[in-house]
This record gives sequence, structure tokens and C-alpha cells, in this order.
Amino acid sequence: MDELVTLIGNIGFPIAVSVYLLTVFGSKLDRMQASLDRLADLIQAALRINGSAVTP
Repeated sequence: MDELVTLIGNIGFPIAVSVYLLTVFGSKLDRMQASLDRLADLIQAALRINGSAVTP
């Protein structure tokens, strides 16, 4: 029984930290993706204004 408690204690902390980091970085990655999408749209619009061909 003591071995089980020790195993859960040792494994539980890294799992908790991993879940926390995934939630924090996940929201930041979503915001970064939105910013990159907006930047790509602005670049395409600027190139269209200048008469350059834009291909994805």
C-alpha cells in the first residue's frame, strides 16, 4: 500500500504540472495562431494593393 501511495505521489505531480502547462500554453498558442492568421491577411492585402501576385 505504501508503494502505491509513493507511486501516485511521484507520478501525480508531473501529471499535474503537465496539465497546467498545457492549459496555459494552449491558450497562448491559440492567440498566437490568430495573430499569425491576421498578419497573413494583412500581408496579402498589402501585396494586392501594390499589384503583386499572391499565391498560397
